[in-house]
Amino acid sequence: MLQSIIPELKFTATRSRGPGGQNVNKVSSSAILTWDFEKTQYLNEEEKARVRSALSSRLNKLGELSLRSDVYRDLQRNKEECLAKLDVLLRKALFVPKRRKKTKATKASREKRLLTKSRRGSVKGLRRKVSED
Repeated sequence: MLQSIIPELKFTATRSRGPGGQNVNKVSSSAILTWDFEKTQYLNEEEKARVRSALSSRLNKLGELSLRSDVYRDLQRNKEECLAKLDVLLRKALFVPKRRKKTKATKASREKRLLTKSRRGSVKGLRRKVSED
């Protein structure tokens, strides 16, 4: 699915943050990925709602999803890192867990549980001090 939305993604190159000497001050090797998922044709309305709720903390004021990567020292690898991050985020956001089927304990399992409880109680009862009545 990620391959189909690549034309909709916008990449911006900026200078990296943090230490790195003169290279940080000269080279724009950090990649910022921006995607307006509301306008995409590859997600239906239900999927867009899932993405909107799951990734709401990552959306900017325009409702676009923004990701940044400055892990590597070259732009291409940082772009690939942004795509990998987007892939992971979309997989998590669009995952629909299976509904749990409610089940009842069988009669045999209930009886077995009560039997083990009574056995355990009798073992503990034997540990008590003997009264001199």
